[in-house]
Amino acid sequence: MELLAKNAIQILEDRYLLKNDKGVLTETPDALFKRVAEYVSACEKKDTAKWNKAFYKVMSELKFLPNSPTLMNAGCDQAQLSACFVLPIEDSLESIFTTLKNAALIHQSGGGTGFNFSNLRPKGDLISSSKGESCGPVSFMKIYDAATEYVKQGGKRRGANMGILNVDHPDIEEFIMSKSDKKSIENFNLSVGISNSFMKAVEEDSDWQLMNPHTQKVARVISAKSLWELIVQQAWKTGDPGLVFLDAINNANTTPDLGTIQATNPCGEVPLFNNESCNLGSVNLSKIAIFNNGKYEINWDELSRIIHIGIRFLDNVITLNHYPLPEIKITTLQSRRIGLGLMGWAELLILLNIPYASKKALLLAEKLMKFFQKESYDASEKLALEHGTFPSWEISKFGISNRKMRNATCNSIAPTGTISVIANTSYSIEPLFALAYKRMGILGGKIQTEINDVFIQKMKDLDLWNKEMERVVIETGSLNGLKNIPKKIGAVFTTGLDIPWQYHLLHQKAFQKYTDNAVSKTINLPEKATVRDIADIYQTAYKYGLKGITVYRYGSRVGQVLQKCNVNGC
Repeated sequence: MELLAKNAIQILEDRYLLKNDKGVLTETPDALFKRVAEYVSACEKKDTAKWNKAFYKVMSELKFLPNSPTLMNAGCDQAQLSACFVLPIEDSLESIFTTLKNAALIHQSGGGTGFNFSNLRPKGDLISSSKGESCGPVSFMKIYDAATEYVKQGGKRRGANMGILNVDHPDIEEFIMSKSDKKSIENFNLSVGISNSFMKAVEEDSDWQLMNPHTQKVARVISAKSLWELIVQQAWKTGDPGLVFLDAINNANTTPDLGTIQATNPCGEVPLFNNESCNLGSVNLSKIAIFNNGKYEINWDELSRIIHIGIRFLDNVITLNHYPLPEIKITTLQSRRIGLGLMGWAELLILLNIPYASKKALLLAEKLMKFFQKESYDASEKLALEHGTFPSWEISKFGISNRKMRNATCNSIAPTGTISVIANTSYSIEPLFALAYKRMGILGGKIQTEINDVFIQKMKDLDLWNKEMERVVIETGSLNGLKNIPKKIGAVFTTGLDIPWQYHLLHQKAFQKYTDNAVSKTINLPEKATVRDIADIYQTAYKYGLKGITVYRYGSRVGQVLQKCNVNGC
């Protein structure tokens, strides 16, 4: 088994490893991987031992890890293994509170939930049955937020939600402003559901109609540009709302005959139908670089092997999963949607001596993800020939093209928060946040410190690592305070806040091109970023055909998870 980093062990012991009734650990990390591998291979009708061994090997070597609920729950009673859910909310008190109950059950089992609140009538609207007035979507979101606060995911962490309100809802301004005090609705990521027609109205500076979803009549007419400016101002101030481009999502939907997608999971990488779930897993790219003839290169054969194992693993999870609601099981099995993604992209680039902010990195991103999708589809096709296609295959885009597929989607780029820490690699497709930083609040009141291992090893290899460099890196999180660093080396280790936002977006665009679900990517910006920067980012994301966009200006939110160190160290 791969040697685990100190921070990885701390997280595993706190959240993932099994404990007895007294809270004493009864499992080692190696035993965890064996437990998960044994359970996920149990549905194999032949070669069970072979797949048990294969699943264990890729996890224990940290080359592939599934989403947290699978690591936590596989092999336990009534194991709920999915990370991502979308639940419906209709315009009735019964629907609102039934969905709240279902969300609580999902959070308790370790999953996160997404909702589109746009079916709810606006605040102040007359309720004919009671002669009272509607509270509106934002009030009910606050109720959901309060409930989430007290129901931990899997008993290990607080639940996560995505709240979406469409841009033509009469309460859209209240929704946009709902986190302006930086204290409210803390358990939600917020995104405005954007349509192409709205973006056109903004471009033309024309009027925009807000429609009452209950009466289907125009409630108000406002300036599209003014609404747009409110969105970007609040995103600059608090990081919310992001944007979800619903037309782009539905244009790429592989099963359009099953309906319209209106929401995503909490981080936006999986657009889902109502009452649908999805399983995620990620390949660790820093583990597929091999040293050959004095330099690192990608081991494409090994990457292909891990992808095929990962797709099979995630498909088995669908078969073995204990679904929290019967309707979720029905909808999930209809499409067998999975999302295999990646982590360690920044570290792979460092090993290859390629700056993140470079054309070479973008070309490699597109080449890599094209390969990733091809191998994922080949793996799903092989499973379809072995076990059969997903039930709605005939009416899917794959059915029309007559390509047998086991899964309606195969790939998502997730944020890989805690599993990146377990794998001791960089988050998802993000650049390094800093060379040294603090990770706050993920383990209660504990603080984890991080100095990137790949960076330290590179500096030692170049005979540049010394006490002065260590001091500057800890104080600043970057190489900016050092004058003796060659320009080429400095470019490779440029960190997230110093990378122009244009390259952040171009990376997201490159990966989205060959990702059938979506890409979760946060455009991390320095504190000095302007409202105009946010507007330009959001408009460019739309022009690139992205499915969603999120920004975060350093220091704009209370309780920021990743923080730079200071002169007193980490």
